[in-house]
Amino acid sequence: MPRGFLEFQADPTSPTHKPELGGSKKLVLYCGSGNRSALGAKTLKEMGITNVAHVAGGFAALQQAGGLVEEVNCGAAIDVRRLRQSTTSS
Repeated sequence: MPRGFLEFQADPTSPTHKPELGGSKKLVLYCGSGNRSALGAKTLKEMGITNVAHVAGGFAALQQAGGLVEEVNCGAAIDVRRLRQSTTSS
């Protein structure tokens, strides 16, 4: 999700709230460089969502660490690369 929507979608009183941002699952945020995800993780912690971390170094660091990447056709002029979600639970 875009960084600008994070507070709205994490806030349970917001009409755009995403329930998956709460609960017991660990949230791992990442972005292109690691800067926005660091700010996002800090914000979520300040909002009371404590089971959150971010990837220092961003998407490139995920790739270098062996993260599985997939191309996603989102109907835009540019396709998006994202980390493939793991099918194992931790």
